[in-house]
Order: sequence, then structure tokens, then C-alpha cells
Amino acid sequence: MSAVARVAAIDCGTNSLRLLVADVDPAAGRLTDVDRQMEIVRLGQGVDATGRLAPEALDRTLHALAGYAKIIKATSADAVRMVATSATRDAANAADFVRGVEGVLGVPPEVLSGQDEAYLSFTGATAELAAPAAPGGQAAVAGGPYLVVDIGGGSTEFVLGDGQPPGHPAARTGLSALSVDIGCVRLTERHLHTDPPSRAEIAAAAADVETALDAVAAAMPAATARTLVGLAGSVTTVAGLALGLAEYDPGRIHHARIRAVQVAEQTQLLLGQTRAQRAALGVMHPGRVDVIGGGALVLDHVMRRFGFAEVLVSEHDILDGIAWSLAAGR
Repeated sequence: MSAVARVAAIDCGTNSLRLLVADVDPAAGRLTDVDRQMEIVRLGQGVDATGRLAPEALDRTLHALAGYAKIIKATSADAVRMVATSATRDAANAADFVRGVEGVLGVPPEVLSGQDEAYLSFTGATAELAAPAAPGGQAAVAGGPYLVVDIGGGSTEFVLGDGQPPGHPAARTGLSALSVDIGCVRLTERHLHTDPPSRAEIAAAAADVETALDAVAAAMPAATARTLVGLAGSVTTVAGLALGLAEYDPGRIHHARIRAVQVAEQTQLLLGQTRAQRAALGVMHPGRVDVIGGGALVLDHVMRRFGFAEVLVSEHDILDGIAWSLAAGR
């Protein structure tokens, strides 16, 4: 597509289902939101233990998707791409999900590999970071190479590489990427059972995270990155708490720099709180109340392990990467 294209991107993860309708101008390197939506559907409910998608989780997801299909039709999107990630990769009955989605949306979902998920997340997070600062303004970050960390419900993606200018999504070559099976839902279901979690449960979850980070360290020189970019709801929620926001504000959170000591403090607080206390926090989405401790734990350990003093928080992620891929015709 050489002209401005209106595209619809849908990301179905372990915990959330999200929609982005955007106008993409490849020549100008500009992506403009038309609509963004997010619902917590918890598609990955129990998948780690059973290896199957639960019927009620499928029903919740398809019901939310039907609402998204109406938005896509109303906004007259030229192209639609839906991707599904960790929970669907792991499920023995993924074919039921694919059939259901095609019946509602008209197109089948693409069940991404961890590598493809990582690539799209990196593209979405870094496309605008490579843009020059506006006159009199400041660049969002110190610059590349970037380590993009996307903390999901079932998995976390790590991608190391240099960003490219907007309109030229990151090439797959030159990127080091790894997807590991640690995420806020998976860690909670495996380890964080009491309210609040016990020290033994937290230690077991932390050990799980460190084992995954051993694999990351072996796969890429993560500590050589100049900028750590953190994606997804666990990261943005921790950022909102660190900023002291009374309610969730994407404009304040996007490209906020959160220091490692702030991440450690919020992680300790979240893991020490009861479910009721977490639910009372103004920035907390109801669907993240029970799993936010696990997600914060991942971010805290990533920063400690690889020596990052701060994380640059991004509201732009795999959804934006999907939109860029549609505009680029790939």
C-alpha cells in the first residue's frame, strides 16, 4: 500500500484481547489511531495446567471479538490481521479457536511463533523512537540498541536490535529474539496462590523467572542495550503506580522513564498487598488485579539481572507492529 491505508490489527494474548484501527502512511512514517480497545478475556485460563483452552474462555473471547468486528465494519478498515500468541500456541484444541474466530471475523487468526511475536512487538515499540525529535523537542530515548521486553500473560518476548526510521519496520535480520514461558498469568497459576502470596511462593516464582533469564542471557547480550523498552499491561500498570496516578492515563504513561528502584518498590508493594488492596488502586484494570504481582516480578528481575537503571515504558507494541505490517504488505 503506497497511500494512507486504514487497517485493523487484533492481538489475542493469554490475558487480553486488543484492537487497533489506525490510518497508516508509510511514506510519512506516520501511524494515527482511529480506535483502540482492550478487554480482559483470559483466553489462557488454565492452559498451563490442562494444555487446552477452556470452553468459557473461548466464549468470552469470541463474544468480545464480535464487538470488535462491528467496530472494524463501522470504520471501513481496508485490511484486517488478527494474531494469537502464547495461550493458543500451547493449546491442544487451538483449532476450535481458529474456527470460531473465522466465523466471527471472516478471517482466520495467525497463531504466531514466539519469534514472529517478538519481531512485531519490536517493530511497534521502536518505529517512532527512530524518528527525529520535533524542532525544540527532545528525543524519546537515548537511542539504540534497544532491548524490547514484552511481558504477556503466558510468555515474555525479548528482542535486541537497532530501531529503524518510521515507515521502514525493523528488518528481521539483525535482531536477536527469544520468547520464554514466563508471564503474569502463568506465574500466578503456577506459584502465587495465597492472598497475598507467601514468601515461599514468591521465591518459587522468582526462581522460575531467573531460569528463563538464564536462557535469555545465553541467547543474546541483553545487557549491551542502551535502552530498555517495556511493553504490555504489567509494565504500564507498574509505571502508573510509580508515577502516582489517580487513574490510568496512557498519555502520561507512554514514554515515561521509570527508575529501577521505583520498579522494585512497586513490585514489593504489589506482592505484599491483598487482592482487595490491589483492586482499590486507581490505575488497576480489574482484569489485572490477580496477576499484576507476577508481571511486576518479571520486570523487576529483568532490570536487576541485566543492570538497567530505568525502563522506557511504551503504550505502542505488537498492535502497532501488526498495523505497520499490513501497511507494508507483509
